[in-house]
Amino acid sequence: MTASGLGPSGDTQWKVLYRAAMFERDREILQSLLDGAEGAVIARGRELLYTTGYNTEEEREALEDALCILRAYRNASRLGNAT
Repeated sequence: MTASGLGPSGDTQWKVLYRAAMFERDREILQSLLDGAEGAVIARGRELLYTTGYNTEEEREALEDALCILRAYRNASRLGNAT
């Protein structure tokens, strides 16, 4: 929670959701966490389109990496469900 009590800000919310998805092992919960994390990563990327400043390039790269990993994890989890 932030000081306002409204939860994590956009620049950290995607990280929280990403980590939750990466560490979830319950397959019934995993897909919804992957959906939420992917949506948060995409939303943050859109926010950064209109932002310049310190560390925006590093965060953009981190977002690209996270999105690739989330999609690979989603594909791997689907393959695991097929067996």
